[in-house]
Amino acid sequence: MNIPVFGTGLVTGLSLIVAIGAQNAFVLRQGLRNEHVFAVCLICGLSDALLITLGVTSFRQIAALLPWLDPIMRYGGAAFLIWYGAKSLYSALRSSEALAVQEGAGSASVRTVLLTCLALTWLNPHVYLDTVVLLGTISTRFPGYEASFAAGAVTGSLLFFFSLGYGATWLRPIFSKPASWRILETFITLTMWLIAFNLLRDL
Repeated sequence: MNIPVFGTGLVTGLSLIVAIGAQNAFVLRQGLRNEHVFAVCLICGLSDALLITLGVTSFRQIAALLPWLDPIMRYGGAAFLIWYGAKSLYSALRSSEALAVQEGAGSASVRTVLLTCLALTWLNPHVYLDTVVLLGTISTRFPGYEASFAAGAVTGSLLFFFSLGYGATWLRPIFSKPASWRILETFITLTMWLIAFNLLRDL
């Protein structure tokens, strides 16, 4: 293990993942609801670990072999984000519930939450750009130490998702008010739709 390269991977991975996006907004929401937080954070972290490893080891070969993959991922990801944004907007318009109710009987099943989490992760082309393409490209600067770089990036991902999911607890007093939930859902809607717009614009 090369510690400086590990540190570079850690910082690089964090810098790419901290920007608010569909996946991060979902993790924040689940953390605020205190709903299946560990499972959601673990899925996000393990998904990133798999994609980072894929990028570091073989992203060049994938791009050459599957040139059609990018437009398919963009259309599919945009469609899902538009749907999810509309779902959040509907929740924002009709919701009058505070945090206490959000944690209660209306909680989604673990299956629904995990499937949504997987979709937001694997149907979002930006996650492939960040993990497979960008981190895969940067790792080539450290020949012979790619594994150290990948380990650092994976560690950064796990630290971020668990910090976001469980750190959301500190924000719960703010979300004891129904208006705060409406603002959050509206913000999630705008985030999802902006990402979808950018995906379609780049086609």
